Amino acid sequence: MNTVRLTTAQALVRFLAGQYSERDGQEQRLIPGVWGIFGHGNVAGLGQALLQAATTGEADLPYYLARNEQGMVHASVAYAKMRDRLATFACTASTGPGSTNMITGAALATTNRIPVLLLPSDMFATRVAEPVLQQLEDSRGGDVTVNDAFRAVSKYFDRISRPEQLIPAALAAMRVLTDPVETGAVTLALPQDVQAEAYDWPAGFFRRRVWHIGRPVPEPGAVERAARLLRGAKRPLIVAGGGIVYSGAETELRAFAEATGIPVADTHAGKGAVPWDHPCAVGGIGSTGAHAADELAREADVVLGIGTRYSDFTTASHTVFGNPDVTFVNLNVARLDAVKHSAEPLIADARLGIQALAGALDGWEVDQEYRDRTRQLIARTREIEEQCFIVGHGPRPAQTEILGALNDVLDDRAVVINAAGSMPGDLQQLWRARDPKAYHVEYAYSCMGYEVAAGVGAKMADPTREVVVLVGDGSYLMMAQEIVTMVSEGLKVVIVLVQNHGFASIGALSESLGSQRFGTKYRFRNGRSGLLDGDVLPVDLAANASSLGADVLHATTVAEFRSAMEKAKAADRTTVVHVETDLYGPNPPAHGWWDVPVSQASTLDSTREAYETYADRKLAQRHYL
Repeated sequence: MNTVRLTTAQALVRFLAGQYSERDGQEQRLIPGVWGIFGHGNVAGLGQALLQAATTGEADLPYYLARNEQGMVHASVAYAKMRDRLATFACTASTGPGSTNMITGAALATTNRIPVLLLPSDMFATRVAEPVLQQLEDSRGGDVTVNDAFRAVSKYFDRISRPEQLIPAALAAMRVLTDPVETGAVTLALPQDVQAEAYDWPAGFFRRRVWHIGRPVPEPGAVERAARLLRGAKRPLIVAGGGIVYSGAETELRAFAEATGIPVADTHAGKGAVPWDHPCAVGGIGSTGAHAADELAREADVVLGIGTRYSDFTTASHTVFGNPDVTFVNLNVARLDAVKHSAEPLIADARLGIQALAGALDGWEVDQEYRDRTRQLIARTREIEEQCFIVGHGPRPAQTEILGALNDVLDDRAVVINAAGSMPGDLQQLWRARDPKAYHVEYAYSCMGYEVAAGVGAKMADPTREVVVLVGDGSYLMMAQEIVTMVSEGLKVVIVLVQNHGFASIGALSESLGSQRFGTKYRFRNGRSGLLDGDVLPVDLAANASSLGADVLHATTVAEFRSAMEKAKAADRTTVVHVETDLYGPNPPAHGWWDVPVSQASTLDSTREAYETYADRKLAQRHYL
């Protein structure tokens, strides 16, 4: 057997450089590069291996420097999301805090079911020098390290304590990364001494491998059962999830909706699968859903969920589907999601499943009365949107006015990125996406700090698109460091920094729950009350962005914001558009509900009143059986 003598780290780099994915005849690099921040745990292991690969050409695996380990995972997830989960990055970090910084990113990836390969450095496998710097000593066992925390948030975890263990572990890692059902964060913990240890590797380990990602075919009986339910429906509704986008089933969905007349509501991950102005598009559904979508959901007798995991925001905490006799048909590649809500499951690839349903329903469509009802609700929804876009608010503009202006100035292919705060709710109602990649809102984990780092990954995934990061001051203050990465890599990203001096979303929620916006404003501590309700803090986030290397434009009115955005679009480097908005809204009207429990006992009048409202809303909540 031919062998090659390499260190474990060198072998891993060479292996990763030879991995490809394929779907529908299109091949691409599965792991196009490695993000990393070096410390004593990986500088002489993976760091040396990446340097050797770059300088000798023995492996094509480019290295990218991030400024925060969590940020590099977010960038990798955004890249994978833009590439329909067919490609992602590896991320290497040093022992201790460097590695555990990646855990939040791992949780985000797995919750969103997005592939990312994590390579945290670990403590000495030989244990000869322990306790080494940053080592956790656990009296319960000598094999416990901080990297065990990755187990709960990874779809696959292994610790490579001997060089030869890398062979089955690396192959298993690729299997999970390329499995549309099981994918998520994959973690291979690499002890720092094992990374540098040499071994005689079988040459076949480094051969070019193509991981074929198939399209599971629907079972005929399941198609017929699903079609039978839909044929009997009077008020059916489609809930379009991210599985449609990852499958590339947008064309099939539009054709199916047009042929049957079934209206299409979308989740955050599914927005854009049907253009916002399509006659069957009724907007976002759920807790922050649009008027049309939520009204149709309350009346629906059959709900066809396609590629959705039915989060609590999608179901408005099990209240939005109000018909007592509602039945679900779930088309999903994952059985976990296909059987939710006691549904009739159709386990298949979204594209093939829609095609099969279209064939089984050939000639069937909803009646004209239901089409008219849908059209009337859409018209009312458009009126609500326009009222949000043009409110003439002052002295600071409303956030909805900024979103309206942004809708106008961006083209259909521009990618808008957001994840947390009040903007996801506003965006679900108000963003007018016509392209399935134009709406990039991470709302499975809703992770503050995702946005700026995601802008890096999205731009790397498709440099031909304008990438616009929408970020509030809360998320910006948590993780803005990857602006430096944008600058160093020469990436042109537009960052819209919306500053309202507090947590607008949680502030409004707090107020509605009787907690009086406690702890949700950026204020000096008041010497009299002892609370953080003094004057506004003199924080200059625009100056901070400039110090990180970005160009900065300022806007104080909607007109100035439009002008600044045109300049930012014309720029050739990362540009931040800073605008201050009103912390108190106004926001779009609520059409759904979100279950956040209120204290059942309190001495505060505001809390007692909020609990009465909460108890009343709970009456509409139920299991779908």
